[in-house]
Amino acid sequence: MNAPAADGGAHEGVHEGAPIGLIAGSGVLPLLVAQGIRAAGRRVACVGLHDHFHAELPHHCDSFHRAGVLQIGRWIRLLRASGARDAVLVGRVKKATMYRPLQLLRQMPDLRTVLLYYHRLRFDRRSPALLAAVAEELAASGVHLMDSTRFIPDHIATEGVMGRTTPSAAQQRDIDFGWPILRSVANLGIGQAITVRDCDVIAVEAMEGTDATIDRTAAICKRAGWTMLKTTHDSHDLRADVPTVGVQTVERIAAAGGRVLVLGAGRVIMLERDRVIAAADRLGVALVGIRGTGHDPKLL
Repeated sequence: MNAPAADGGAHEGVHEGAPIGLIAGSGVLPLLVAQGIRAAGRRVACVGLHDHFHAELPHHCDSFHRAGVLQIGRWIRLLRASGARDAVLVGRVKKATMYRPLQLLRQMPDLRTVLLYYHRLRFDRRSPALLAAVAEELAASGVHLMDSTRFIPDHIATEGVMGRTTPSAAQQRDIDFGWPILRSVANLGIGQAITVRDCDVIAVEAMEGTDATIDRTAAICKRAGWTMLKTTHDSHDLRADVPTVGVQTVERIAAAGGRVLVLGAGRVIMLERDRVIAAADRLGVALVGIRGTGHDPKLL
C-alpha cells in the first residue's frame, strides 16, 4: 500500500510501559503477534473482531474485548481504556463483506464508522484508502498504528532459496519472467500474486485472494510445474494487509501442480516459518525469496 503514515511517518517508537493494542482479525497471525509482543516484555490489549478472531487468542492477551469489524469508535474506546497508545492491526478481514448489505447490517456499524465511510470511503474502497482512513481515525484519537511485522521478525520471508528444493533452469526463467510483471500488477493495486508457466501468465490475483487464484490456476493449467509469485507493491504500508502464506498455502500449491513459490523478501509473512519451509521440502516445492524492488531476480 502506498498510503502515507497517519502521523507523517515520524512515529517510530512505542510508549514505554503502556500495553500494545492488538486489533485482531482471523487466522493464526494475531496469535503470533500477541506472543511476539509478550516476548518483547510488553502487555497485550486486544480487540478481537466479531466472527473473526482465533478461539485461543484471548489466552495470549492481558486484556481482551470484542468489537465489530465496522465499529471503529468502539475499537478506539477499548484501546484508550486499556492504556494502549500504539496498536497493531493484523489478521484477515474479508473485504467482500463490504459488498454484502446484510452482513454489513449484522456488523452494526457505529456512528464513527458511518461518518468515516460517508466522508472518505464511499467512492474509494481500495485497501490503501481503507488503511489510510482507519489509521488517521485512530491517530486522531491518540492511537498510532505500528508496522504489523514489528513483533514477528522470525516469520518474514528472507532472500534466497529457503529450504532444500532449488528451482530448475526452466523454473528460474519463469521467475525472471514473472517478477517484473508481478511488481507492475502490485504497483497498480490489482493484486499481490500471479502464476506463470513457460514464460506465460496463467492467473492474476485480485480480490478473490491467493487460495482462489491457486484453484483457478489448477483449472486452467493441467500440467504440473507452474510457479506462483507473491509480494507487495514498492511503497507498501506495513501497518496492515501484509501478504501472508502458511503451510496450507504450500500444500494447496503442491496439490494443484505448482512447484515454485516466490516471495518478496522482507515483504511477505510466513506463518510459522519453520513449518512452511518443512512443508515445502516435504512436497518438493522450491521456496524462494527475492529482495528489494530491482528488475533482476536471478538467484542461481
